[in-house]
Amino acid sequence: MSSQQFRKAMSKFATGITVVTTTFDNNIQGMTVNAFMSVSLDPQLITISLDQSSNFYKNANEIHRFGISFLREEQQDISMIFAKQIDKEFDDFSVLDDVPVIPGALTTLACTVVNQVEAGDHLLLIANVDKIELSEDEGNPILYYNSSYRKIDKG
Repeated sequence: MSSQQFRKAMSKFATGITVVTTTFDNNIQGMTVNAFMSVSLDPQLITISLDQSSNFYKNANEIHRFGISFLREEQQDISMIFAKQIDKEFDDFSVLDDVPVIPGALTTLACTVVNQVEAGDHLLLIANVDKIELSEDEGNPILYYNSSYRKIDKG
């Protein structure tokens, strides 16, 4: 099977969209990640997958803590900024447990890296969830399916 065929097959799995944020090189850095998952309830662990071409991958040894923001459908532009699909600066961060996060997200997590695992052309960061902030406003998540942003059909 070709990598293109594999990519197309994986696009048939719907995911939510997160923005992962941290500080390195004395700047807040962020990237859109849809390869995110909960790993364990005890301890409370999550993992994110970093492409080897990403700035996060190249600076993985400097990343000890990071934030994760589960974006709502109204925040698609923010996702596109951090996915480098829109050439625009973003500097409207809030802070959760000393890590930068996106304000107004459905949920934000503050995490501490506990392990790194090389996996093909990606690096998995496994992290302990230190703090969670749930939005009081329910809202709907952005979905990513078939290589496109989607919204939940309310009808």
